[in-house]
Amino acid sequence: MKKVLAIAPYPYLPNYSGGQKFIAQFFEYLGKEIDLTVISVAENDFALAKTYKTVPLLKKSFSRYYDRSLIKKITTLVKDNGFDTLIIEHPYLAWLAFAIRKRTGIKVIIHTHNIEYQRFKSTGRWWWPILKRYEKRSFQKADGIFFIAPEDKEFAVSQWDIPAEKCFDLPFGIEISSYPTDKEQCREIVSRKHNIKSGEKILLFAGALNYKPNLDAVKIILDKINPVLLQQPSFLYKIIICGKGLPEEMNELKEYTDKNIIYAGFISDIAAYYKAADIFLNPVLSGGGVKTKIVESIAYGTTVVSTETGAAGMVKDVCGEKLQLVKDENWKDFTKLIQENIESLLETPSAYYKYYYWDNIISSMLSDKSSS
Repeated sequence: MKKVLAIAPYPYLPNYSGGQKFIAQFFEYLGKEIDLTVISVAENDFALAKTYKTVPLLKKSFSRYYDRSLIKKITTLVKDNGFDTLIIEHPYLAWLAFAIRKRTGIKVIIHTHNIEYQRFKSTGRWWWPILKRYEKRSFQKADGIFFIAPEDKEFAVSQWDIPAEKCFDLPFGIEISSYPTDKEQCREIVSRKHNIKSGEKILLFAGALNYKPNLDAVKIILDKINPVLLQQPSFLYKIIICGKGLPEEMNELKEYTDKNIIYAGFISDIAAYYKAADIFLNPVLSGGGVKTKIVESIAYGTTVVSTETGAAGMVKDVCGEKLQLVKDENWKDFTKLIQENIESLLETPSAYYKYYYWDNIISSMLSDKSSS
């Protein structure tokens, strides 16, 4: 893998969601190490792509997913530039990748963010069985597959009989290599901005709120978790909810302002909020895949209280006590864990940074591919 062409089928620059951030950071760090060109839609701000070249070849409309004219265009690009590897983000354009491979001999790697059919099944999409067949066939035909979650890799090997030698770990990464030293400064900044009093604990939730699993989690915080916390008069706290896409009818959660709820909207420097928080709340019950907000929260030194479903894909052995789990929908134990861990001063284990730091991930990925 020396000269790589990648296809990202939707806007990811700038990034507003965990999935977009994953793609953006993966390309950024990969581009530091190899000759990388990325094909995507013109709606990206390609000025943000500092370490690799870009080609705005994909249409804005949904027709980009079945645009057969791309076969000839990308085949020509591969032949003219001598690319040896084609990486596609998600399996949706696998048909295109295989058509190009047939004409050029280029190796095809699928970079999967979830077992996609499971994600859409969990959110009630009727067409998930069709996607399941397509996704399985794509994995079988690919030369290699990068998996974010170890559970997804294990599923592919054990349930779909994908050869283990074609499957590689590529977790969502973090950009810091050790425990942060500015947590107190960030706490002061966030507390001052939102009028949080000294002695009040900060509980945080962040995510794109136009994504149903995240919005459902917010509703659980409002209707299931916060009412229990309000019954503990000695427990002083504020819950900050960050993210764009909150439905208009929820009126920026103004009716909850007297119930210790703060809606902060979209925050560009979300790292400061992760560092400021005492506990990150993750009562997610659907959606599949690794929740990037958990990965980042622990990296920035914040303890996470999560449902088991919400923590799917996390390598729990390296998290230590920074990841606290409860069974799905057991909100009584969820709130109990919040209070039990609120005073925790434990730092994130060094093993966590060794596993999740981007430089280490890319180094390991390239080493695995060179030996395969």
